Formats: sequence, C-alpha cells, structure tokens
Amino acid sequence: MGVAWLFPGQGSQAVGMGRELAGRYPRAARVFEEANDALGIDLRALCFDGPQEDLDRTANTQPALLATAIASLRAAEDAAEGLAGPKVVMGHSLGEFTGLVAAGALTLPDALRLVRTRGELMQAADPAGAMAAVIGLDAYAVARALVGTAVVVANDNAPGQVVVSGPRVDLPRAADVLKEAGAKRVVPLRVSAAFHSPAMRAVAPRLRQAIGVTTLSALRYPVVANVDAAIHQNVREMPALLEKQVWSPVQWVASVRRAAGESVSVFVEFGPGNVLTGLVKRILPDAATANVSDETTLRQALPLIKGGER
Repeated sequence: MGVAWLFPGQGSQAVGMGRELAGRYPRAARVFEEANDALGIDLRALCFDGPQEDLDRTANTQPALLATAIASLRAAEDAAEGLAGPKVVMGHSLGEFTGLVAAGALTLPDALRLVRTRGELMQAADPAGAMAAVIGLDAYAVARALVGTAVVVANDNAPGQVVVSGPRVDLPRAADVLKEAGAKRVVPLRVSAAFHSPAMRAVAPRLRQAIGVTTLSALRYPVVANVDAAIHQNVREMPALLEKQVWSPVQWVASVRRAAGESVSVFVEFGPGNVLTGLVKRILPDAATANVSDETTLRQALPLIKGGER
C-alpha cells in the first residue's frame, strides 16, 4: 500500500486554520513561531484570527498555507510517533513548495521566504487578471472552446472540473462560450490574478533569481511535478520546474493517475480543508483518502498514515 502526501494550494485558506493543532502539538506550534521569525510578520495571528481579507492576499496566503500544512504534518508525526515515509509527495501549485519542505529539499524558513516572494510577484504581475472554475467539461473540451480567446486552462483538477485563467474583462465572454460548449457552471474564484497563465511569464525571471539563491538539499521522497505529471527524484530538476509552474497549467488529473501507476492507493492531505482529497476521489473513486487539518481529522487519518509504505 503506497501513500502519497498531498499539500494544498490557494483557495483552501480559512481563518482559524492551524489553531487547534498548534494548541495541542508543540512541534506544530513551533512551525508558526519559525514562520513569524522568518518573515518578520505575525503569520500565526493571521492564520488563527484573520481577517479573511488579509489572509486572502496572495503574498500572505502562500506562506500561511505552507506553514499550516507543515504544522499539520508535524502534528501527525507526533501523534503517530513517527510516520512511514510516503511513496511520493504532491502539491497543488503553491503546495509543491510545501511538498519540498516535507521531502527535505527546502528548510521551512527558506520555503516561507521563497513563497512570500512568489506571492508578491504573482500579485503584482497581473492585477487585471482573474480565474474561474468550469464545471461539467473536461480539460480538452475547455481548451478547444477557448481557442481564439485570451483565457486559458490553468488547472486540470478532476474530470468535469477545470480552472481557467485570463484577463478579468474577458472572463464573462469566455463563460458564455464555455456554457455554449456544454459547461454546467462557470464560477469566479477568489484570487487576485490570472495564475498559471501567460500573464505570469513576467514573474519567471525574478522567481528564478529567488530560487537560485535558495539552498536545495537532496529529496528524501520523490515528487510528482505539476507541469509534467512526472516523478522527479533529482532536486536539481526542481528549479526549472518551479519556475515553469507559475505560468503553466497544473496537471493534477495526470499527476494523481501517475501516482496510482506507482502503486499509490492512499492519499493523505495535510493542511486546511479537503479540496485535494475530494479531487482524488473524483479521479480515482476507489482510492483511500484522508485529510489532516484538526484533531478530529488527524485521529481519523492515523490508521492510514501509520500503515503506509514506500
């Protein structure tokens, strides 16, 4: 039974995230202390008390989610008195950086500073951009319908659930086109820019620079990358993948199927909510899933996360 560790991206944030686990597990609490020290801001208070408007700002959301997810992992490690290592690590967009912390390639302080920079760059790059979820069409049908528009596929999340990205002024027309093509709904998302679209190419040079001055250590666990849904074991491949990821579609469906092809049958999500495990169940209905976001979900997840093997 192979286990994959999953780490969420933007959209999973919520005021109060991490508070319960930090109150129960000292190593989880220390994650937020390290975050405050690394960033020079009170990230702990932002996660625990909000306000939501500040938490939703991309430059805050990214380090907040990373810290909360790692705190959830640390709590699980303590509750399980050690965890069996995963067969693969997977993160959705921002979550790929969190996965690199879990895999030992990035230190927590370095990762926090890096995603804070990433968030600032992404937030500033395209203030006129927006995103929307398309329900009821697969990624190929969405891409075909959008030919000739300025809107592109940003995330292939699950069968019948695709996220598109582009200029805010173009999204209403794109929504009409997609509904004509058979989409059941097109739902605007709570984000501040057109992530995973060509508008983010402007971010690449400065993100490359930030990654280049960050120390990367050997991967303890393989990573399934967003941009190619391939398994990577050499950390030297990661900088180019992380740079490309910011303006490329997230291949989540293909990534989950690739993990399953490596004998992964258990998917455990660390961090607020259960967005990723919900997507996994739509892709692989027979997969076992669990999420770790508070004490209740941690206790429910323990039999799965203690039983995994690499």
